[in-house]
Amino acid sequence: MKKIKVEQLSLEAYKPFGSFANLINPTDDKLGTPPVEFFRDQLQIDVSPANSWSYSCCRVEQRPLVIDILEYHSACGEVVLPLDNDILLQVGPATANKNNIPLDKMRVFYVPKGTAITIKPGVWHWGPFSSNNKPANILINLPERTYANDCVVVELVETDYIGIDYK
Repeated sequence: MKKIKVEQLSLEAYKPFGSFANLINPTDDKLGTPPVEFFRDQLQIDVSPANSWSYSCCRVEQRPLVIDILEYHSACGEVVLPLDNDILLQVGPATANKNNIPLDKMRVFYVPKGTAITIKPGVWHWGPFSSNNKPANILINLPERTYANDCVVVELVETDYIGIDYK
């Protein structure tokens, strides 16, 4: 089984897949001074024509560090925000269809809790991995019913599984 190493999150390394912002310890431009500070426009994402965005929770528990399922959304991006634990997020470049998965270009990033990360439309991903033996609750932001209307999921054959080299 092919293995890939977990990478530290940086704007340059993650740029092909989206962007991110630390929402717990922001250092961005702000309006106001303590005791009330507003850190504005920290993260942007292309939105679909949908008028209604949904906030959902994805809970991931410890599981083997193996990429065996991938998905993408054609019409919208996605926001992922680990709330209470650090996660490992697998991403791969966008492709034209589910028959052309760039397995040789998959990457895995370490995402600290409190860091909101965007995933561009078409980028391959799936449920992140907990970075340790504790569950991670992750806020997911997508247009309403994306899971039903714009979600292509592919279960890989075992010979295409990718192991994650972490720790």
